[in-house]
Amino acid sequence: MVSALFSLSLSHLGPWAAGLILVLGFLKLIHLLRRRKMLAKAMDSFPGPPTHWLFGHALEAQKTGSLDKVVSWAHQFPYAHPLWFGQFIGFLNIYEPDYAKAVFSRGDPKAPDVYNFFLQWIGKGLLVLQGPKWFQHRKLLTPGFHYNVLKPYVAVFAKSTNAMLDKWEEKAREDKSFDIFYDVGLMALDTLMKCTFGKGDRGLSHRDNNYYLAVRDLTVLMQQRLESFQYHNDFIYWLSPSGRRFLRACRVAHDHTDQVIKERKAALQNEKEREKLQNRRHLDFLDILLGVHDESGIKLSDADLRAEVDTFMFEGHDTTTSGISWFLYCMARYPEHQHRCRKEVREILGDQDSFQWDDLGKMTYLTMCIKESLRLYPPVPQVYRQLSKPVDFVDGRSLPEGSLISLHIYALHRNAAVWPNPEVFDPLRFSTENVTTRHPFAFMPFSAGPRNCIGQQFAMNEMKVVTALCLLRFEFALDPLQPPIKMLHLVLRSKNGIHLHLKPLGPGSGK
Repeated sequence: MVSALFSLSLSHLGPWAAGLILVLGFLKLIHLLRRRKMLAKAMDSFPGPPTHWLFGHALEAQKTGSLDKVVSWAHQFPYAHPLWFGQFIGFLNIYEPDYAKAVFSRGDPKAPDVYNFFLQWIGKGLLVLQGPKWFQHRKLLTPGFHYNVLKPYVAVFAKSTNAMLDKWEEKAREDKSFDIFYDVGLMALDTLMKCTFGKGDRGLSHRDNNYYLAVRDLTVLMQQRLESFQYHNDFIYWLSPSGRRFLRACRVAHDHTDQVIKERKAALQNEKEREKLQNRRHLDFLDILLGVHDESGIKLSDADLRAEVDTFMFEGHDTTTSGISWFLYCMARYPEHQHRCRKEVREILGDQDSFQWDDLGKMTYLTMCIKESLRLYPPVPQVYRQLSKPVDFVDGRSLPEGSLISLHIYALHRNAAVWPNPEVFDPLRFSTENVTTRHPFAFMPFSAGPRNCIGQQFAMNEMKVVTALCLLRFEFALDPLQPPIKMLHLVLRSKNGIHLHLKPLGPGSGK
Protein backbone atom coordinates (compact mmCIF):
# COMPACT_ATOMS: atom_id res chain seq x y z
CA MET A 1 0.00 0.00 0.00
CA VAL A 2 2.73 2.43 1.01
CA SER A 3 4.80 1.56 -2.05
CA ALA A 4 1.77 2.04 -4.29
CA LEU A 5 1.14 5.50 -2.83
CA PHE A 6 4.80 6.33 -3.23
CA SER A 7 4.76 5.27 -6.89
CA LEU A 8 1.60 7.34 -7.41
CA SER A 9 3.17 10.42 -5.86
CA LEU A 10 6.28 10.00 -8.06
CA SER A 11 4.12 9.71 -11.17
CA HIS A 12 2.44 13.00 -10.27
CA LEU A 13 5.77 14.58 -9.40
CA GLY A 14 7.32 13.85 -12.81
CA PRO A 15 5.21 16.35 -14.82
CA TRP A 16 5.58 18.96 -12.05
CA ALA A 17 9.39 18.57 -12.06
CA ALA A 18 9.52 18.76 -15.87
CA GLY A 19 7.31 21.84 -15.79
CA LEU A 20 9.50 23.49 -13.16
CA ILE A 21 12.64 22.80 -15.21
CA LEU A 22 10.99 24.27 -18.31
CA VAL A 23 9.92 27.40 -16.41
CA LEU A 24 13.37 27.87 -14.89
CA GLY A 25 14.99 27.32 -18.29
CA PHE A 26 12.65 29.86 -19.87
CA LEU A 27 13.39 32.43 -17.15
CA LYS A 28 17.14 31.84 -17.61
CA LEU A 29 16.78 32.36 -21.36
CA ILE A 30 14.87 35.62 -20.79
CA HIS A 31 17.65 36.79 -18.45
CA LEU A 32 20.35 35.92 -21.00
CA LEU A 33 18.51 37.66 -23.83
CA ARG A 34 17.97 40.82 -21.76
CA ARG A 35 21.63 40.83 -20.74
CA ARG A 36 22.76 40.33 -24.33
CA LYS A 37 20.61 43.26 -25.37
CA MET A 38 22.23 45.41 -22.65
CA LEU A 39 25.79 44.39 -23.63
CA ALA A 40 25.13 44.83 -27.35
CA LYS A 41 23.53 48.26 -26.83
CA ALA A 42 26.50 49.35 -24.69
CA MET A 43 28.88 48.53 -27.56
CA ASP A 44 26.74 50.09 -30.31
CA SER A 45 29.35 52.74 -31.06
CA PHE A 46 32.13 50.19 -31.49
CA PRO A 47 32.27 48.46 -34.89
CA GLY A 48 33.94 45.05 -34.99
CA PRO A 49 34.63 41.89 -36.97
CA PRO A 50 31.65 39.80 -38.16
CA THR A 51 30.27 37.23 -35.72
CA HIS A 52 28.99 33.70 -36.20
CA TRP A 53 25.22 33.57 -35.60
CA LEU A 54 25.66 31.06 -32.75
CA PHE A 55 29.31 31.03 -31.63
CA GLY A 56 30.13 34.73 -31.94
CA HIS A 57 33.93 34.99 -32.25
CA ALA A 58 34.58 31.78 -30.28
CA LEU A 59 35.41 29.72 -33.39
CA GLU A 60 38.07 32.25 -34.41
CA ALA A 61 39.46 32.21 -30.86
CA GLN A 62 39.92 28.42 -31.01
CA LYS A 63 41.90 28.46 -34.26
CA THR A 64 45.69 28.35 -34.50
CA GLY A 65 46.91 31.92 -34.97
CA SER A 66 43.98 33.46 -33.07
CA LEU A 67 46.27 35.83 -31.14
CA ASP A 68 47.64 37.34 -34.34
CA LYS A 69 44.11 37.44 -35.75
CA VAL A 70 43.17 39.84 -32.94
CA VAL A 71 46.23 41.96 -33.84
CA SER A 72 44.91 42.19 -37.42
CA TRP A 73 41.49 43.21 -36.03
CA ALA A 74 43.24 45.86 -33.92
CA HIS A 75 44.65 47.37 -37.13
CA GLN A 76 41.18 47.38 -38.65
CA PHE A 77 39.36 48.73 -35.57
CA PRO A 78 41.55 51.23 -33.67
CA TYR A 79 41.17 51.40 -29.86
CA ALA A 80 38.65 48.56 -29.38
CA HIS A 81 36.04 46.22 -30.85
CA PRO A 82 33.30 43.88 -29.52
CA LEU A 83 34.36 40.30 -28.77
CA TRP A 84 31.62 37.68 -28.31
CA PHE A 85 32.00 34.22 -26.76
CA GLY A 86 28.78 32.67 -27.97
CA GLN A 87 25.71 34.89 -28.17
CA PHE A 88 25.40 35.90 -24.52
CA ILE A 89 28.87 36.99 -23.29
CA GLY A 90 30.20 40.06 -25.04
CA PHE A 91 33.32 42.03 -24.09
CA LEU A 92 34.73 45.28 -25.37
CA ASN A 93 38.19 44.10 -26.42
CA ILE A 94 40.70 46.94 -25.84
CA TYR A 95 44.36 47.22 -26.89
CA GLU A 96 45.19 50.94 -26.71
CA PRO A 97 47.05 52.54 -23.74
CA ASP A 98 44.55 55.35 -23.02
CA TYR A 99 41.68 52.87 -23.09
CA ALA A 100 43.63 50.57 -20.77
CA LYS A 101 44.31 53.46 -18.40
CA ALA A 102 40.64 54.48 -18.31
CA VAL A 103 39.70 51.04 -16.92
CA PHE A 104 42.77 49.59 -15.19
CA SER A 105 43.68 52.70 -13.18
CA ARG A 106 40.37 52.32 -11.26
CA GLY A 107 40.44 48.84 -9.74
CA ASP A 108 37.21 47.47 -11.24
CA PRO A 109 36.53 43.82 -10.23
CA LYS A 110 37.45 40.82 -12.37
CA ALA A 111 34.71 39.81 -14.79
CA PRO A 112 32.68 37.04 -13.06
CA ASP A 113 31.69 35.61 -16.45
CA VAL A 114 35.31 34.43 -16.77
CA TYR A 115 36.80 34.29 -13.30
CA ASN A 116 33.87 32.50 -11.63
CA PHE A 117 35.07 29.48 -13.60
CA PHE A 118 38.20 29.57 -11.39
CA LEU A 119 36.28 29.31 -8.11
CA GLN A 120 36.00 25.51 -8.08
CA TRP A 121 39.78 25.35 -8.40
CA ILE A 122 41.40 28.28 -6.58
CA GLY A 123 38.53 29.45 -4.40
CA LYS A 124 38.11 33.08 -3.38
CA GLY A 125 41.73 34.18 -3.31
CA LEU A 126 43.28 37.49 -4.31
CA LEU A 127 42.75 36.83 -8.03
CA VAL A 128 38.93 36.80 -7.84
CA LEU A 129 38.11 38.69 -4.63
CA GLN A 130 36.67 42.18 -4.79
CA GLY A 131 35.67 45.00 -2.46
CA PRO A 132 36.73 45.21 1.20
CA LYS A 133 37.79 41.54 1.39
CA TRP A 134 40.11 41.95 -1.60
CA PHE A 135 41.62 45.04 0.04
CA GLN A 136 42.05 43.15 3.33
CA HIS A 137 43.78 40.18 1.67
CA ARG A 138 45.98 42.43 -0.48
CA LYS A 139 47.12 44.27 2.64
CA LEU A 140 47.76 41.03 4.55
CA LEU A 141 49.71 39.44 1.70
CA THR A 142 51.85 42.43 0.68
CA PRO A 143 54.53 41.83 3.40
CA GLY A 144 55.12 38.41 1.83
CA PHE A 145 56.64 40.15 -1.20
CA HIS A 146 58.86 42.65 0.65
CA TYR A 147 62.44 42.63 -0.59
CA ASN A 148 63.69 41.35 2.78
CA VAL A 149 61.53 38.25 2.24
CA LEU A 150 62.57 37.94 -1.43
CA LYS A 151 66.34 38.26 -0.85
CA PRO A 152 67.01 34.67 0.33
CA TYR A 153 64.99 33.28 -2.58
CA VAL A 154 67.88 34.02 -4.96
CA ALA A 155 69.70 30.93 -3.63
CA VAL A 156 66.47 28.88 -3.91
CA PHE A 157 66.02 29.94 -7.55
CA ALA A 158 69.63 29.02 -8.30
CA LYS A 159 69.45 25.57 -6.69
CA SER A 160 66.31 24.52 -8.58
CA THR A 161 67.68 25.93 -11.84
CA ASN A 162 71.01 24.12 -11.56
CA ALA A 163 69.17 20.84 -10.98
CA MET A 164 67.28 21.43 -14.26
CA LEU A 165 70.47 22.43 -16.09
CA ASP A 166 72.20 19.21 -14.96
CA LYS A 167 69.37 17.27 -16.65
CA TRP A 168 69.81 19.42 -19.76
CA GLU A 169 73.52 18.52 -19.87
CA GLU A 170 72.49 14.90 -20.35
CA LYS A 171 69.82 15.73 -22.94
CA ALA A 172 72.22 17.97 -24.86
CA ARG A 173 74.63 15.05 -25.36
CA GLU A 174 72.05 13.41 -27.64
CA ASP A 175 72.73 16.26 -30.08
CA LYS A 176 69.10 16.85 -30.97
CA SER A 177 66.56 19.47 -30.01
CA PHE A 178 64.08 18.94 -27.18
CA ASP A 179 61.06 20.71 -25.70
CA ILE A 180 62.17 22.93 -22.81
CA PHE A 181 58.67 23.95 -21.63
CA TYR A 182 57.92 20.86 -19.53
CA ASP A 183 61.31 20.95 -17.76
CA VAL A 184 61.00 24.67 -17.06
CA GLY A 185 57.54 23.99 -15.62
CA LEU A 186 58.87 21.35 -13.22
CA MET A 187 61.74 23.66 -12.20
CA ALA A 188 59.34 26.57 -11.58
CA LEU A 189 57.09 24.29 -9.51
CA ASP A 190 60.09 22.99 -7.54
CA THR A 191 61.07 26.60 -6.81
CA LEU A 192 57.56 27.54 -5.74
CA MET A 193 57.23 24.46 -3.54
CA LYS A 194 60.33 25.65 -1.66
CA CYS A 195 59.31 29.34 -1.55
CA THR A 196 55.66 28.60 -0.71
CA PHE A 197 55.84 25.50 1.47
CA GLY A 198 59.49 25.40 2.57
CA LYS A 199 60.05 22.12 0.71
CA GLY A 200 63.53 20.70 1.27
CA ASP A 201 66.16 19.75 -1.29
CA ARG A 202 64.71 16.32 -2.06
CA GLY A 203 63.12 17.64 -5.23
CA LEU A 204 59.57 16.92 -6.34
CA SER A 205 57.86 13.84 -4.92
CA HIS A 206 55.38 11.71 -6.87
CA ARG A 207 52.57 13.70 -5.21
CA ASP A 208 54.19 16.99 -6.25
CA ASN A 209 54.55 15.79 -9.84
CA ASN A 210 50.87 14.79 -9.88
CA TYR A 211 50.07 18.28 -8.62
CA TYR A 212 52.02 19.81 -11.53
CA LEU A 213 50.17 17.62 -14.04
CA ALA A 214 46.82 18.52 -12.42
CA VAL A 215 47.54 22.26 -12.67
CA ARG A 216 48.57 21.85 -16.30
CA ASP A 217 45.28 20.02 -17.03
CA LEU A 218 43.26 22.65 -15.18
CA THR A 219 44.70 25.56 -17.21
CA VAL A 220 43.95 23.77 -20.50
CA LEU A 221 40.42 22.84 -19.39
CA MET A 222 39.74 26.38 -18.16
CA GLN A 223 40.62 27.89 -21.55
CA GLN A 224 38.53 25.29 -23.38
CA ARG A 225 35.56 26.05 -21.13
CA LEU A 226 35.85 29.77 -21.73
CA GLU A 227 35.85 29.26 -25.50
CA SER A 228 32.96 26.73 -25.50
CA PHE A 229 29.81 28.68 -24.68
CA GLN A 230 27.76 25.51 -24.05
CA TYR A 231 30.09 24.80 -21.11
CA HIS A 232 29.37 28.18 -19.49
CA ASN A 233 26.42 26.46 -17.80
CA ASP A 234 27.66 24.67 -14.66
CA PHE A 235 25.07 21.89 -14.87
CA ILE A 236 26.02 20.98 -18.45
CA TYR A 237 29.75 21.31 -17.78
CA TRP A 238 29.87 19.08 -14.69
CA LEU A 239 28.05 16.33 -16.60
CA SER A 240 30.48 16.51 -19.53
CA PRO A 241 33.73 14.47 -19.81
CA SER A 242 35.74 17.72 -19.60
CA GLY A 243 33.86 18.79 -16.47
CA ARG A 244 34.47 15.46 -14.75
CA ARG A 245 38.17 15.63 -15.69
CA PHE A 246 38.28 19.17 -14.28
CA LEU A 247 36.79 18.00 -10.96
CA ARG A 248 39.29 15.12 -10.74
CA ALA A 249 42.20 17.51 -11.30
CA CYS A 250 40.74 19.90 -8.69
CA ARG A 251 40.70 17.10 -6.15
CA VAL A 252 44.39 16.36 -6.80
CA ALA A 253 45.31 20.05 -6.41
CA HIS A 254 43.18 20.56 -3.29
CA ASP A 255 44.37 17.36 -1.60
CA HIS A 256 47.96 18.43 -2.18
CA THR A 257 47.47 21.91 -0.72
CA ASP A 258 45.38 20.69 2.21
CA GLN A 259 47.98 18.08 3.10
CA VAL A 260 50.84 20.59 3.08
CA ILE A 261 48.89 23.07 5.24
CA LYS A 262 47.91 20.28 7.64
CA GLU A 263 51.54 19.12 7.95
CA ARG A 264 52.77 22.67 8.57
CA LYS A 265 50.15 23.36 11.24
CA ALA A 266 51.02 20.06 12.95
CA ALA A 267 54.73 20.98 12.83
CA LEU A 268 54.01 24.31 14.50
CA GLN A 269 52.41 22.44 17.40
CA ASN A 270 55.62 20.46 17.96
CA GLU A 271 58.31 22.45 19.80
CA LYS A 272 61.28 20.81 18.06
CA GLU A 273 59.72 21.16 14.63
CA ARG A 274 58.77 24.77 15.41
CA GLU A 275 62.41 25.50 16.31
CA LYS A 276 63.55 23.97 13.02
CA LEU A 277 61.09 26.12 11.08
CA GLN A 278 62.17 29.29 12.91
CA ASN A 279 65.87 28.56 12.30
CA ARG A 280 65.51 28.23 8.55
CA ARG A 281 67.34 30.71 6.36
CA HIS A 282 64.15 32.21 4.98
CA LEU A 283 60.44 32.52 5.62
CA ASP A 284 58.18 30.85 3.10
CA PHE A 285 54.81 32.07 1.83
CA LEU A 286 52.90 29.67 4.08
CA ASP A 287 54.80 30.94 7.16
CA ILE A 288 53.64 34.43 6.33
CA LEU A 289 50.02 33.39 5.65
CA LEU A 290 49.83 31.49 8.93
CA GLY A 291 51.23 34.45 10.84
CA VAL A 292 49.31 37.42 9.38
CA HIS A 293 46.25 38.93 11.03
CA ASP A 294 44.24 42.11 10.64
CA GLU A 295 43.85 44.98 13.13
CA SER A 296 41.32 42.92 15.10
CA GLY A 297 43.73 39.98 15.39
CA ILE A 298 41.65 37.83 13.05
CA LYS A 299 43.73 35.34 11.02
CA LEU A 300 42.97 33.80 7.64
CA SER A 301 40.51 30.90 7.79
CA ASP A 302 41.51 27.47 6.44
CA ALA A 303 39.43 28.17 3.32
CA ASP A 304 41.20 31.51 2.82
CA LEU A 305 44.59 29.84 3.37
CA ARG A 306 43.91 27.22 0.71
CA ALA A 307 42.53 29.82 -1.71
CA GLU A 308 45.59 32.06 -1.40
CA VAL A 309 48.04 29.16 -1.62
CA ASP A 310 46.27 27.70 -4.68
CA THR A 311 46.11 31.17 -6.25
CA PHE A 312 49.82 31.78 -5.66
CA MET A 313 50.77 28.34 -6.99
CA PHE A 314 48.64 28.84 -10.13
CA GLU A 315 49.71 32.41 -10.83
CA GLY A 316 53.30 31.90 -9.74
CA HIS A 317 54.43 28.85 -11.65
CA ASP A 318 52.54 28.65 -14.93
CA THR A 319 53.13 32.31 -15.79
CA THR A 320 56.84 32.14 -14.90
CA THR A 321 57.20 28.93 -16.92
CA SER A 322 55.76 30.71 -19.94
CA GLY A 323 57.92 33.82 -19.46
CA ILE A 324 61.20 31.89 -19.07
CA SER A 325 60.49 29.49 -21.96
CA TRP A 326 59.62 32.22 -24.44
CA PHE A 327 62.66 34.27 -23.31
CA LEU A 328 64.98 31.35 -24.10
CA TYR A 329 63.23 31.01 -27.46
CA CYS A 330 63.97 34.71 -28.12
CA MET A 331 67.61 34.20 -27.17
CA ALA A 332 67.84 31.30 -29.64
CA ARG A 333 66.13 33.35 -32.33
CA TYR A 334 68.31 36.44 -31.80
CA PRO A 335 71.85 35.14 -31.08
CA GLU A 336 73.41 38.61 -31.07
CA HIS A 337 71.31 39.52 -28.00
CA GLN A 338 72.03 36.11 -26.45
CA HIS A 339 75.80 36.74 -26.69
CA ARG A 340 75.48 40.23 -25.22
CA CYS A 341 73.39 38.97 -22.26
CA ARG A 342 75.88 36.15 -21.63
CA LYS A 343 78.80 38.59 -21.66
CA GLU A 344 77.00 40.83 -19.13
CA VAL A 345 76.15 38.04 -16.67
CA ARG A 346 79.68 36.58 -16.90
CA GLU A 347 81.13 39.95 -15.94
CA ILE A 348 78.65 40.30 -13.04
CA LEU A 349 79.36 36.80 -11.71
CA GLY A 350 83.14 37.27 -11.90
CA ASP A 351 84.89 34.96 -9.42
CA GLN A 352 81.73 34.33 -7.35
CA ASP A 353 80.23 30.86 -7.10
CA SER A 354 76.68 32.13 -7.47
CA PHE A 355 74.61 35.29 -7.93
CA GLN A 356 73.74 37.48 -4.95
CA TRP A 357 70.72 39.74 -4.40
CA ASP A 358 72.69 42.89 -5.31
CA ASP A 359 73.74 41.34 -8.63
CA LEU A 360 70.15 41.36 -9.93
CA GLY A 361 70.11 45.15 -10.18
CA LYS A 362 73.27 45.09 -12.32
CA MET A 363 71.72 42.89 -15.02
CA THR A 364 70.75 45.86 -17.17
CA TYR A 365 70.82 44.38 -20.67
CA LEU A 366 69.40 41.02 -19.55
CA THR A 367 66.49 42.86 -17.90
CA MET A 368 65.80 44.81 -21.10
CA CYS A 369 65.78 41.55 -23.07
CA ILE A 370 63.43 39.92 -20.54
CA LYS A 371 61.03 42.86 -20.82
CA GLU A 372 61.17 42.78 -24.61
CA SER A 373 60.37 39.05 -24.59
CA LEU A 374 57.47 39.78 -22.18
CA ARG A 375 56.26 42.40 -24.65
CA LEU A 376 56.24 40.00 -27.59
CA TYR A 377 55.18 36.94 -25.60
CA PRO A 378 53.20 38.10 -22.53
CA PRO A 379 52.58 35.10 -20.21
CA VAL A 380 48.95 36.18 -19.70
CA PRO A 381 47.83 37.55 -23.08
CA GLN A 382 44.28 38.55 -22.03
CA VAL A 383 42.59 39.70 -18.80
CA TYR A 384 38.99 40.68 -18.05
CA ARG A 385 37.09 43.24 -15.95
CA GLN A 386 33.48 44.21 -15.24
CA LEU A 387 32.81 47.92 -14.90
CA SER A 388 31.61 48.92 -11.43
CA LYS A 389 30.69 52.38 -12.78
CA PRO A 390 30.50 54.04 -16.22
CA VAL A 391 33.73 54.85 -18.05
CA ASP A 392 34.47 57.61 -20.55
CA PHE A 393 37.19 56.97 -23.11
CA VAL A 394 39.66 59.41 -24.62
CA ASP A 395 37.88 59.49 -28.00
CA GLY A 396 34.51 60.49 -26.50
CA ARG A 397 32.93 57.04 -26.52
CA SER A 398 31.78 55.46 -23.25
CA LEU A 399 30.46 52.31 -21.62
CA PRO A 400 27.84 51.97 -18.85
CA GLU A 401 28.19 50.21 -15.51
CA GLY A 402 28.07 46.41 -15.80
CA SER A 403 29.82 46.28 -19.19
CA LEU A 404 32.52 43.67 -19.70
CA ILE A 405 36.08 44.57 -20.72
CA SER A 406 38.76 42.35 -22.24
CA LEU A 407 42.26 43.82 -22.21
CA HIS A 408 44.16 42.06 -24.98
CA ILE A 409 47.72 42.47 -23.71
CA TYR A 410 49.17 40.57 -26.68
CA ALA A 411 47.59 43.08 -29.13
CA LEU A 412 48.40 46.07 -26.86
CA HIS A 413 52.09 45.07 -26.94
CA ARG A 414 51.96 44.94 -30.75
CA ASN A 415 50.13 48.26 -31.17
CA ALA A 416 52.13 49.95 -33.93
CA ALA A 417 51.03 53.41 -32.74
CA VAL A 418 52.98 52.80 -29.52
CA TRP A 419 55.64 50.30 -30.59
CA PRO A 420 57.30 51.14 -33.96
CA ASN A 421 58.05 47.94 -35.92
CA PRO A 422 56.26 45.91 -33.23
CA GLU A 423 57.39 42.48 -34.50
CA VAL A 424 61.08 43.42 -34.23
CA PHE A 425 62.93 42.24 -31.09
CA ASP A 426 64.54 45.45 -29.80
CA PRO A 427 65.57 45.46 -26.11
CA LEU A 428 66.51 49.15 -26.29
CA ARG A 429 62.79 49.94 -26.20
CA PHE A 430 63.31 49.49 -22.44
CA SER A 431 66.28 51.81 -22.05
CA THR A 432 65.73 54.50 -19.40
CA GLU A 433 65.23 57.28 -21.95
CA ASN A 434 62.68 55.29 -23.98
CA VAL A 435 60.71 54.11 -20.92
CA THR A 436 60.31 57.64 -19.53
CA THR A 437 58.66 58.91 -22.73
CA ARG A 438 56.30 55.95 -23.20
CA HIS A 439 52.69 55.76 -22.04
CA PRO A 440 52.61 54.06 -18.59
CA PHE A 441 49.85 51.70 -19.75
CA ALA A 442 51.58 50.62 -22.98
CA PHE A 443 53.46 47.71 -21.33
CA MET A 444 51.34 45.56 -19.02
CA PRO A 445 52.74 42.01 -18.66
CA PHE A 446 51.77 42.11 -14.97
CA SER A 447 48.59 44.14 -15.54
CA ALA A 448 48.62 47.64 -13.98
CA GLY A 449 46.85 49.88 -11.50
CA PRO A 450 45.66 48.87 -8.00
CA ARG A 451 44.94 45.27 -9.08
CA ASN A 452 48.32 44.64 -10.67
CA CYS A 453 50.20 41.39 -10.00
CA ILE A 454 51.29 41.35 -6.35
CA GLY A 455 54.10 38.90 -7.19
CA GLN A 456 55.69 40.72 -10.11
CA GLN A 457 58.94 41.44 -8.26
CA PHE A 458 59.16 37.77 -7.26
CA ALA A 459 58.61 36.77 -10.92
CA MET A 460 61.16 39.22 -12.33
CA ASN A 461 63.80 38.14 -9.80
CA GLU A 462 63.22 34.49 -10.63
CA MET A 463 63.39 35.15 -14.35
CA LYS A 464 66.70 37.01 -13.97
CA VAL A 465 68.36 34.28 -11.91
CA VAL A 466 67.06 31.40 -14.05
CA THR A 467 67.84 32.95 -17.43
CA ALA A 468 71.29 34.18 -16.33
CA LEU A 469 72.24 30.66 -15.18
CA CYS A 470 70.84 29.13 -18.38
CA LEU A 471 72.95 31.46 -20.54
CA LEU A 472 76.09 30.68 -18.53
CA ARG A 473 75.69 26.93 -19.06
CA PHE A 474 74.34 26.68 -22.63
CA GLU A 475 74.20 28.27 -26.02
CA PHE A 476 70.64 28.12 -27.38
CA ALA A 477 69.70 27.66 -31.04
CA LEU A 478 66.41 27.20 -32.89
CA ASP A 479 65.15 23.96 -34.37
CA PRO A 480 63.99 25.13 -37.82
CA LEU A 481 61.96 21.93 -38.25
CA GLN A 482 59.81 22.58 -35.15
CA PRO A 483 58.95 26.28 -34.84
CA PRO A 484 56.64 26.98 -31.88
CA ILE A 485 52.93 27.48 -32.56
CA LYS A 486 51.53 30.11 -30.18
CA MET A 487 48.47 28.99 -28.27
CA LEU A 488 46.43 30.67 -25.52
CA HIS A 489 45.71 28.34 -22.58
CA LEU A 490 45.18 30.99 -19.89
CA VAL A 491 48.93 31.48 -20.25
CA LEU A 492 50.84 31.70 -23.52
CA ARG A 493 52.05 28.24 -24.54
CA SER A 494 53.15 26.54 -27.72
CA LYS A 495 50.89 23.91 -29.27
CA ASN A 496 53.90 21.74 -30.17
CA GLY A 497 56.27 22.77 -27.35
CA ILE A 498 59.35 24.99 -27.59
CA HIS A 499 62.09 22.87 -29.16
CA LEU A 500 65.64 24.23 -28.93
CA HIS A 501 69.14 22.92 -29.57
CA LEU A 502 71.41 23.30 -26.52
CA LYS A 503 75.20 23.39 -26.69
CA PRO A 504 76.99 23.05 -23.30
CA LEU A 505 79.56 25.79 -22.73
CA GLY A 506 81.89 23.80 -20.48
CA PRO A 507 82.72 23.63 -16.76
CA GLY A 508 84.06 27.17 -16.52
CA SER A 509 80.85 28.77 -17.69
CA GLY A 510 79.46 29.67 -14.30
CA LYS A 511 77.72 26.72 -12.71
